[in-house]
Amino acid sequence: MDENFDKLLRSEERMGQVLSVFSGLAIFIACLGLFALAAFTAEQRTKEIGIRKVMGASVGSISMTLTKEFIVLVFIAFVPAAAIGWWVSSQWLSGFAYRVEINPFIFVVAGVSAIAIAWVTVGYQSIKAARANPVDSLRYE
Repeated sequence: MDENFDKLLRSEERMGQVLSVFSGLAIFIACLGLFALAAFTAEQRTKEIGIRKVMGASVGSISMTLTKEFIVLVFIAFVPAAAIGWWVSSQWLSGFAYRVEINPFIFVVAGVSAIAIAWVTVGYQSIKAARANPVDSLRYE
């Protein structure tokens, strides 16, 4: 009986390790996509950023304008992801003999982490676009 429990535990640990690796890979790929989308958006809005800088906008306000859009999108995506994650984890935990309640704090930490990762990923690109010389973007107008 002890060997059976050991086999089940090893199976769960192995599944946890595999899911951790694939989760890390998925987060990395999502960050690359978010970074590319932020670069594309900054490139599309180069003239707008240049005009805002000429009119006296600070680097912080321009950066916040660009970053805010992505943070809102990440938050909107987090809401259904948290609901699906809660449902999947409750289904998985229902298969065990000892019941464990899912703490909502875990989802709050996951949401804050997702927003922080998105902020760092997009923040670099938005600060880079905001610090660019407005003469370069408005030269050919």
